[in-house]
Amino acid sequence: MPEYTLRLQRFTPETRPEPWCEDVTVELDAHRSVLDAILEAKARDGSIAIRYSCRAAICGSCGVRVNGRADLACHMQLGEAALSARDGVIVVEPMGNMPVLKDLIVDMDVVHWRKIGQVQPWLAAAAEAPERENIVPHEVMVDITQTMACIQCGACVSDCLSMEVDPLFVGPAALAKAYRFVGDPRDTDRNGRLRKLAEDPHGLYACTHCFNCIEACPKGVTPMNQIMRLRRIAGSDEGIDDANNGSRHERAFVANVRRNGLLHESDLLADSYGGKRNPRVLPVLMDSLPGIARALLRRKFSPRAAVGHPHTAAPAVRHLVDRIEAKPGRVELNLYLTGYEDEPGSNPAEPTAIDANAVASGPNPRRLRERPGVGL
Repeated sequence: MPEYTLRLQRFTPETRPEPWCEDVTVELDAHRSVLDAILEAKARDGSIAIRYSCRAAICGSCGVRVNGRADLACHMQLGEAALSARDGVIVVEPMGNMPVLKDLIVDMDVVHWRKIGQVQPWLAAAAEAPERENIVPHEVMVDITQTMACIQCGACVSDCLSMEVDPLFVGPAALAKAYRFVGDPRDTDRNGRLRKLAEDPHGLYACTHCFNCIEACPKGVTPMNQIMRLRRIAGSDEGIDDANNGSRHERAFVANVRRNGLLHESDLLADSYGGKRNPRVLPVLMDSLPGIARALLRRKFSPRAAVGHPHTAAPAVRHLVDRIEAKPGRVELNLYLTGYEDEPGSNPAEPTAIDANAVASGPNPRRLRERPGVGL
């Protein structure tokens, strides 16, 4: 039977103010989980603290960091963990972005659950109850099922780089939960939800697209994708022009690429505020001067190239952007959706393009098949 060494981060605030590491060795089969190894070590030393319950990757209780990445301890096999271990030692630490209570146990109330509460995680019902049941179209229900698969383990919160920089950021788990209700046609406060998240300086537009939450999620919820969909609904469908300039910034990307053929970042700030001659640009530009000065010193760009670059977008690029923007409905690719399970002649290997407006508002003429666990 193979032998594995685990380096557990220990923390007992009652006796030692600083965390320390402790190596433990276990003999278990490679298919056994990291949680099994921790519990075997705990059987020898009862002071080791870890939160767990189902041991089947359902309850989300045993979230930890294994070799620097968030996962469920019961979900990660020892053999797999050993492959990414340095010097053969599997490092197990508490999850990040949350205060540590003891050893591998973090306080999820003060960060994770508080942020979930910020997005009003319940349906805003109509003033009068319908006379009959309010049946949600199949396609819409399958769409929001992806976010309903979240088990609230906090893995995405643990690895979110935006939360490391801005602890007030609402976070990927809460925003994915918000999409569960924004995408539900029974909810009566879609605009209000989106406006609150868009106007919050730590809300919808604070995500930096690092993809860490997608990699960390053990259930394929892909929180970052849900954040991007919230943005598209807020800006394109609800017409919310937020004070944080988030929606204008996203539109500026498209205009910048249409004009230049590729993203020219020196123009992006001005484009986001209406162009170089817009009076709103000057105060933002002044605030950015320290960063611009550092970039110049490090030769990240030259003033000549920044100011006098040619606009060289090929006609085909402009035509493509115009053609897409002229479409009456937005088309989204969501690989989580593929249709009814028994649809004859369907090919589950082919991704399906989803009409976002149809999904958000009612039945979709396409019949979709469901492939749980596959994200965009």
